[in-house]
Amino acid sequence: MKRMLILFGAMTFLSACTVVDLDADGKPILPKDPNAKPGYTDQTPQQIAEESWQSRVMETANGHALSWADMETKSQTVKAGTSESVFVRASGIVTAFDTSNAREHKLTVTINGKSVNINIGPVLRSNGIRDAAGFRFEEFTNQVQYAQLTRALNRHAVKQLPKVDESWVNKPVQALMAVTMQRGNVDDVVAVELKPGTP
Repeated sequence: MKRMLILFGAMTFLSACTVVDLDADGKPILPKDPNAKPGYTDQTPQQIAEESWQSRVMETANGHALSWADMETKSQTVKAGTSESVFVRASGIVTAFDTSNAREHKLTVTINGKSVNINIGPVLRSNGIRDAAGFRFEEFTNQVQYAQLTRALNRHAVKQLPKVDESWVNKPVQALMAVTMQRGNVDDVVAVELKPGTP
């Protein structure tokens, strides 16, 4: 009788166990934890850029963009020898459209009496969008994926911009930008959003 009870108990225990599939190496394939935080290890940089553009870039930019004057004040607090990127929203007058470099076009905009060169692509060479949006290295598999995300975000940003040409010169513009600052100095400005508007 005792043996039958033990056997019955063992069968009950086994029936309660979940059979787990194995991968090609014989390791168990575990289902994803529904409570786990989203990760980027199984996504391409392009997928990350597209899927997180609204939530991580635009919402952050629209919710935390500084004015140009506030950005200049904040730049005074940047630690010497380092840089920091922030989103900035400002209006101004376009004074030049520079296409001398076929791959790196720039708009020169007068903002608060200063000439500011805004990079608009088609190629952007800046970590500004990635860093201002708060992406952190530890969220990614390695340095390569982190660097590739920069390029993917920059390409995605360029796709969102309107077609810019000489007709923009001498017209007002509203700009949302990723600005990379050094101590008391603007190092790099990248367009995130451009709209004709009133300065």
